[in-house]
Order: sequence, then C-alpha cells, then structure tokens
Amino acid sequence: MTSRKSPQTMKAATAAKKLGVLLQATPAEFQEGVVSRDELNALQTDPPEWLRELRRTGPHPRQVVASRLGVSISGLARAGITDPLTTDAIDAIKAENPRWLQLERDTQAKVREEAARLKEKDD
Repeated sequence: MTSRKSPQTMKAATAAKKLGVLLQATPAEFQEGVVSRDELNALQTDPPEWLRELRRTGPHPRQVVASRLGVSISGLARAGITDPLTTDAIDAIKAENPRWLQLERDTQAKVREEAARLKEKDD
C-alpha cells in the first residue's frame, strides 16, 4: 500500500502575502479558495492579468508601500499611514518628499548600515 502525499496548500491570505498583493483587492474566487504550492508557483511564474494589474497599480499592502517608499512598516505607522495605497498615491508621496519620509529613509539607511556592520563583524 502506497501513501499518496496530498498537495501542500495555504489560505488565500497567506498566498496573497507571498504574492505581495492585498487580499481584499484579489478576485472573489481567489479570496474564497485555497492555493496549492504548485498554484502559487504558477502565479509567480506566469501571473494572470488581474495579478499583474494589482502589482502595477495597487492598492498595495503595507509591506509593499514601505518598500516602495524606502522606509519600514513602523515608519509608515509613525507617519500615520495605515491604509493600503495605490501606486499613484505612493508616487505622489515620493514627489512631495515630506519631512517624515526623509527622516524615515535616513533611519532605514542607518538600520541597514548597522546590520551590514554587524554581519561583517560576524564574518
């Protein structure tokens, strides 16, 4: 008797996070289902139009917003940005370059420098 391995699956919320998209902005059939590892790989390799559009225009989850602005998620919170943003909104913030963004980018740069210094010290 051979045992069959069942495919590894994940909740839609986990898959959306791995894909870097906001779950609430995905199609209903994606939100209501489960995603296998193979399906996730297929979505990453050959994304359907809805996924390409979400990645291009948003709305984007906090981790993507933070990354595109070059700040931490905590930095977004300190600036009072708690809602998902579209690409246009992110671009507007970059163009405005408010004081909080400059300060948070400086903080993020210092954190990266310190992490690199510690890594170099350990090597």
